[in-house]
Amino acid sequence: MKVLKFTLIALFTISLTGCKKDTETVKNSKDSLTSKKESLDSPELYKEYYGIYMGDFAGKEMITPEIGEEYEGDVYKKISLKINRITKDSVYGQSIVNGNQRPFRGVFNESTKSFILDESGDDKTDGRFEVKLNNDSLTGKWNAYNKSAVKAPVKTLKLIKKEFAYNPNFMLSKENDLIDWENPKSFVEKYTDEETGKTETFNVSKNRIASDAVFSLNASKQKLTEKDLKNLRKLDMEIIKNSVFARHGYSFKKATYRKFFEQTDWYIPVSNNVDNDLSPMEKENVALLNRFIKYAEDKYDSFGR
Repeated sequence: MKVLKFTLIALFTISLTGCKKDTETVKNSKDSLTSKKESLDSPELYKEYYGIYMGDFAGKEMITPEIGEEYEGDVYKKISLKINRITKDSVYGQSIVNGNQRPFRGVFNESTKSFILDESGDDKTDGRFEVKLNNDSLTGKWNAYNKSAVKAPVKTLKLIKKEFAYNPNFMLSKENDLIDWENPKSFVEKYTDEETGKTETFNVSKNRIASDAVFSLNASKQKLTEKDLKNLRKLDMEIIKNSVFARHGYSFKKATYRKFFEQTDWYIPVSNNVDNDLSPMEKENVALLNRFIKYAEDKYDSFGR
């Protein structure tokens, strides 16, 4: 009986302890929700500073050239900082770089016109922005939380405020570089010496190139047909398709597309998902392009860099 009594007491104690922990968990959860609600209910301030600030995101990285030894040099990327909300105690927004969209929260110092913005920290590439506002520009630096997880743990920022607006007329310029430098392909070619008749084989690295079709076909304005696409190169159709997403501010993860559109003055990445923003015609055109891209071929050529 003593053993049974002790067992019942122990079970009762564990039950009470479990209930206490559950109660504390719920309480902490409620406190967290209350705190978040109170914060979101706080009056908004400095709305004139809301918006998208876009520009260079530069850091020192090791660069491996095609010829020669590896060296440390400046690497420039494009970044967007989107400030969505400012209250007395907090700043809310997101950073977008290389197709990676990260939420941040921070503070704003009115006297120095400066922000300290902390990304959430659950991604290895997260860090802290310390930037200063000067009219419509933001300048400053970013420090990675995990300095061993990124190639350049310290980067500088020079950003200008941009107004995003969807425009179906936006197109790539003929002055743009339409060579896919990111995916070279090796080809075996033969050379025959006319005098000796000796034939040699050698490897040549070539890159995909687009045609002028990307300057005439606009999948945001015209209903595309199979006839329009049947003779196009794969890269042509990829560019025509992704121009639709670029016009809606899609942030590309693939460097090929990102670098094509970053050459324009109208491309402003604002989101990593714009599917719901596409018009019915754009969705139909994208579906048709996807069908043809699956079986299309590319044209390759050799270029100097």
